[in-house]
Amino acid sequence: MMSVWAPARHVLTFLLLLLLTLLHLCLATDLGPFDLWSILGATGESFERLQLQLSALPRLCMALLVGAALGVSGSLLQQITQNRLVSPMTIGASSGAWLGLVLATLLLPAFAANHGQWAALAGALLAVGLVLLIAGRSGIGGLPLVLGGMAMNLLLGALAAGLVLINNQYTQGLFVWGAGDLAQIDWHWVQWLWPKLLLIVPLLLLAPRPLSLLQLGSEAAQGRGLALWPVMLMLFLAALWLCAVSITAVGLIGFIGLLTPNMAKMLGARTARDELLYSTLLGAVLLLGTDVLALLGNRVSGQLVPSGAAAALIGAPVLLWLARRHLAAEDPHGLQLPAGAECFGWRGALRVGILAGIALVLALGLARGLDGWRLEWPSALLWSLRWPRVLTAASAGAGLAISGLLLHRLLRNPLASPDILGLSAGATLAVMLVLILFGGSAFGAVAPLAAFIGSLLVLVVLMLLGRRHHYSPALMALLGISLGALLNAALQFVLAKGTGDSFALLGWLAGSTYRATPQQASWLALGVLLFGALALLFQRALTLIGIGDGVAASRGLNVPRLRLVVLVLVALLCALVTSLLGPVAFLGLLAPHIAALLGARRVAAQLLLAAGLGAVLMLLADWVGRTLIFPLQIPVGIVASVLCGGYFVYLLVRGRLS
Repeated sequence: MMSVWAPARHVLTFLLLLLLTLLHLCLATDLGPFDLWSILGATGESFERLQLQLSALPRLCMALLVGAALGVSGSLLQQITQNRLVSPMTIGASSGAWLGLVLATLLLPAFAANHGQWAALAGALLAVGLVLLIAGRSGIGGLPLVLGGMAMNLLLGALAAGLVLINNQYTQGLFVWGAGDLAQIDWHWVQWLWPKLLLIVPLLLLAPRPLSLLQLGSEAAQGRGLALWPVMLMLFLAALWLCAVSITAVGLIGFIGLLTPNMAKMLGARTARDELLYSTLLGAVLLLGTDVLALLGNRVSGQLVPSGAAAALIGAPVLLWLARRHLAAEDPHGLQLPAGAECFGWRGALRVGILAGIALVLALGLARGLDGWRLEWPSALLWSLRWPRVLTAASAGAGLAISGLLLHRLLRNPLASPDILGLSAGATLAVMLVLILFGGSAFGAVAPLAAFIGSLLVLVVLMLLGRRHHYSPALMALLGISLGALLNAALQFVLAKGTGDSFALLGWLAGSTYRATPQQASWLALGVLLFGALALLFQRALTLIGIGDGVAASRGLNVPRLRLVVLVLVALLCALVTSLLGPVAFLGLLAPHIAALLGARRVAAQLLLAAGLGAVLMLLADWVGRTLIFPLQIPVGIVASVLCGGYFVYLLVRGRLS
């Protein structure tokens, strides 16, 4: 039965919806409430009437339709998995749908224009399928599902960004679309969307019974006659369809599907039917309220504020709160990686040495020119241009690998790295703010200091919010998800402006080595060597803390102080690399794991091997980006993120299947 207070709750929410509707129309038309009624009742085709009929009202309807669809989608996913941190965004469905649409737009524009929802659905299905494979049956209700989705978001986001950069003539439109924009110029998209959302009606009628049985547990549900897997598959497909058609219509709108079911439960929804119904209404209210804030931002700034960015700015802090409330200090589930060799012998060292030699030869001597491939020692001019970027790539890879290993050992977290835990996000956001405030002329001079301050501020947030849960790996990872979402919201705001500074920021965000000067490359290499040597001093402490905080404390270590010092060292490494190269995802994750797979188990051996592997991987990524689509270049950050991310997802899947 529905809660006693459900009718009153629904009525109050509906009244709030009416109030937001009036406010939304006033902001979208620059008219007062009484002026709206007079224009609606008037005859003729004035500008105000056309603005109301062809822009304000379609935008209002789109906010209501998409909000309701995302609310139902999020509620379905959370009730199926019994996981309050699940939503289309946190399991990779949104980024998968976006990548599917980007691919269809670039490769099959006619198909994308007429049937884009199927490309979006295919991308979402592929992403969620991989995430479910990573998490496994036992991990669906816990952290592995969310962390696997986060890893998929990073990978698919890097792929989409790479496609956009290669096809830069579409950059502006695709990034505004990726930011989520509800603005309309006619009724076309409303008429396209609403028939595809009629699926909500049978869902509200038929889904509550199987969802109620699922709340009893899978065995109990099957015992009462529920065909568990077919029903779950159908409900999953329905949730992904609602997400896919919404993204096709308006772009990426995150967090609505995460917030609405949680708010519905907080406000008294206890049964499956009540949660679905109330999530539908609440989703419309939340997205409409978010769009009201976006319209206010448009007025204040005079620039486009995408609705998806506004939703992320609201939803990311809520995700922080949900993470702290619903995660215990130690999550019982973990992600599995395949077991590696027992020790690192001469065969492993020989393979790594050969790989390093090949990478160095490729980076320095093998290149494409107007007359084809040439393998030769570079001339004096080419040497002066090439050695700074080679040294920059190798140093950056080593620095990211060292920082990832330090975090992995310190937090005992298989997904710990600067990009996952938000340190790279903090550095990037700080540099972006400097670019907005002072323009592109201050970019090179102030970027290192800004990146260092940003990393340290994120470090403070990590320490303050993680202390209550003893720096739980689960909490620290979800902090990184939230900070990354905040960064993306601010980034989309800048990119949507389409200025020269915003596109300069886009090039830096992709991670590039071709801007590195000899002085910058030398300072980066010297800094990485210095901080790497300092990291070696903590090998005993990291070995003990990797076993457990209690063991480390019993051996006389001051665990809180050690954690603070090592995190500061990680922040310094992250700021040093990010300020010059830009953010690079996954390399800090992958290099320590490959070192472990090769048999480097001790801290010192794993640190040295991971640093070497990180340098090799970045050298190869830089060479691939320089030669793959010659004469154009792909930034090394995009190439490294795609290659390392793809291999890391393969390792996660292999670890689950082994």
